[in-house]
Amino acid sequence: MDMIQIVGISLIATVLIVIVREQKPAFAFLLAAFTGLFIFLFVIGKIEAVITVLEDLAERSGIPSVYLKTVLKIIGIAYIAEFGAQIVRDAGQESIASKIEFAGKVFILVMAIPIISVIVETVIGLLPAGS
Repeated sequence: MDMIQIVGISLIATVLIVIVREQKPAFAFLLAAFTGLFIFLFVIGKIEAVITVLEDLAERSGIPSVYLKTVLKIIGIAYIAEFGAQIVRDAGQESIASKIEFAGKVFILVMAIPIISVIVETVIGLLPAGS
C-alpha cells in the first residue's frame, strides 16, 4: 500500500511539474526536489526497521557491532550521495552531480578501511608461515 501512495504522489507531482515548467522552471525544480525529499522521508521508517533486524542478527551471530555500524554508515553514504546527485541532475548540473558521486565514493572508501584491514589480517593469518 505504501508503494501505491509513493507512486500516486509521484505521478501527481510529475503532472504538476510538466504543467508548471513552461512558466516557472525554478518552481518546477523546487516541486521535484520537495517530492524527492518527501519520498526519502517516507521510506526512512522502513529503513529503520531493516536496521533493527540487522542489529539483532549481528548480535546473535557475535559480529562486533562496530562492523555493522560501519557497513550501515557506508550504505547511508551511498544512498545520500545518490539522492543528492539525482536532485542536482534534475537541476541540469551533471558535472556537480558527478562530483557528489565521487565524494560519496571517497567517503565510502575511507569508512571501509577498518573492515578491509581486518579482512587482510585474517587472510594473512590463514597463510602458512613459511610462504
